[in-house]
Amino acid sequence: MTAANDLRKGMAIRYHGDIAIVLDVQHRTPGNLRAFVQATLRSIRSRKSSNVRFSSTETVELVDVNRRKLEYSYKDQNGYVFMDPESYETETFPTELINEAANYLTENLQVDVLYAEGKAVEVELPSSVELKVIESAEGIRGDSANNVQKPAKLETGKTIQVPLFIKEGEVIRVDTRTGAYMGRA
Repeated sequence: MTAANDLRKGMAIRYHGDIAIVLDVQHRTPGNLRAFVQATLRSIRSRKSSNVRFSSTETVELVDVNRRKLEYSYKDQNGYVFMDPESYETETFPTELINEAANYLTENLQVDVLYAEGKAVEVELPSSVELKVIESAEGIRGDSANNVQKPAKLETGKTIQVPLFIKEGEVIRVDTRTGAYMGRA
């Protein structure tokens, strides 16, 4: 147990019977009121974020959290297989744990896997990844009024909007937080 004042970004706490990751913390002392801690928490189970207000004297239960760097290897009928680059041990994660990250996973991509109480609870992607465009319509010459975009299918199966000049076979950089095109790789 620790005081709410000691909460920091990246910590994991037990909140309403669920494990939650602290995304943001602000200490506030409004005028003539008592001080409080405003925290943004993301539930591991439901993946939803919420703003929570703790009294500055309130205690919260910390959860043991470890991060490991793993490399994505492949997907099979059991799930997604990752390998530890140091020990070469493999670990298979179910589709429910991967969720939206599956749209950005390519062979040998290094990810951070978050473990709470010895169990994998979240896969954290790098902020951007490089993906190959496998299918995209040709841009029409002269059709360049005001940043026109077209759909492009990436090697992972995800479809995003890209500028007209991007052709099939090109490698582009994609923001994993928003799913938006960032530029050529």
